Amino acid sequence: MKTVLCALALASVVTVLSASAQTMRYPVKSVDFDIWCTEIQHIAWQRCDKRTPEDLEKFELYRHTVERYEIPYLQQKDNTLRFDEDILRNDPVDKRPDDTLQKPPGAVDGP
Repeated sequence: MKTVLCALALASVVTVLSASAQTMRYPVKSVDFDIWCTEIQHIAWQRCDKRTPEDLEKFELYRHTVERYEIPYLQQKDNTLRFDEDILRNDPVDKRPDDTLQKPPGAVDGP
């Protein structure tokens, strides 16, 4: 029984760490509760100051939804930038041979 509980605890810790590592690697813009409440939901500031459990639950759901879509978007953007960098800057076809490369035997330097 203890082994099963330890395994479940370890699995949950790994899941949480991998999710937090994903959000830390990409610049996910997080919204705080006050901005979400007053500017996004257009709720009166008096109610926002109370921070009811219902509002906090809605905020956590909103934040989770945004992160769920924003992380794949940022990954796609990162992959596109890396692909462009590889094609535009690191393409071996467009590079001229380096003078420091070894020349074949019998090759004569320029005129």
